[in-house]
Amino acid sequence: MDVEKVFHMTGGIGKTSYAQNSAFQKKASDMVKHITMETIQELYYEVTPKSLGIADLGCSSGPNSLSLIKDMVEAVEGTSHKIFHPMPEFRVYLNDLPTNDFNSVFKSLPDFYKDLKKDRNQEGPAIFIAGYPGSFYGRLFPCNCLHFIYSSYSLHWLSKVPPALYDEHGKSINKGNVYISESSPPSVSQAYYKQFQEDFSLFLKSRSEELVTGGRMVLILLGRIGQDHVDRGNSFFWEILSRSLAISVSQAEIEKEKVDSYEVHFYAASRNELEDEVRREGSFEIDKLEMFEIEREVKNGESYGTAVAMTVRAVQESMLCDHFGDGIDLDTLFNNYGKMIDEEMVKVDIKPLTFVIVLKKL
Repeated sequence: MDVEKVFHMTGGIGKTSYAQNSAFQKKASDMVKHITMETIQELYYEVTPKSLGIADLGCSSGPNSLSLIKDMVEAVEGTSHKIFHPMPEFRVYLNDLPTNDFNSVFKSLPDFYKDLKKDRNQEGPAIFIAGYPGSFYGRLFPCNCLHFIYSSYSLHWLSKVPPALYDEHGKSINKGNVYISESSPPSVSQAYYKQFQEDFSLFLKSRSEELVTGGRMVLILLGRIGQDHVDRGNSFFWEILSRSLAISVSQAEIEKEKVDSYEVHFYAASRNELEDEVRREGSFEIDKLEMFEIEREVKNGESYGTAVAMTVRAVQESMLCDHFGDGIDLDTLFNNYGKMIDEEMVKVDIKPLTFVIVLKKL
């Protein structure tokens, strides 16, 4: 499966769209917003460029990206007033894979600009926003054109499903599981870790060429607490997807062989693994690395399981439909998924962990 050609959050603004089902991602971004704003303010104070280059890597198609760009502009504006420095112009690059619904982002730009001018006598700051389709596992921008890079809930996605998950006949060595599970052979976690190392190292190397010296990155990504890959955190949500797919097989909706060959291109790294790769690549120093749990909030009286199911559906629908075809009933699949999450929550809590890492280019 060619991830770059297939993978995207569900576009539009419908009931199952990412725009309607990205509250968890927004919550995570909000919980560490003070870190993001402090970082861009520090950077601006140190560099005070006339033209400030900002990139959002993995901007997706919902309202989250432009909402944060507005906050960044206001944070820099506050700093420029404090130091009696003219406001810079802003070059904002919104990046995601080519399959992303960029149009829904562009359609909200008029309101974004209008909003910025509202309290400024119709004279907002000079902001130039562009879409930059492509994989961030590789170069995206010209040398030294960026000052600040932001990426939220994107870097836990790998560039591809690790090739080592398949034997010489193309058969999965992780049958019945979509991710690392208790029943997975050790070579499965090794394959995922190796792919993460390759991808994250390439990400850092590519960004180091695009950022100016002293430039900053704020990266928010899912992770895990220790050495064990299997826990009641992010890996458990994939375990529930494996069980949900098994129910679909038992009801003859999809073939077992199809489920056996379905693997997710995801990896929840540990703190040590992140630190090791930053150290090994050598272009950045770690300013901050913190771990946090998202506070649970559900809307309209829906259960936590339903909220999680809708979130997972919005990020996995493109891959599931490409792999299983029209035969898969996603409504039933994710209805079962939500029920299982609620049942499991009664037994033992599920605690997905998120990292925020602030990097400074050396």
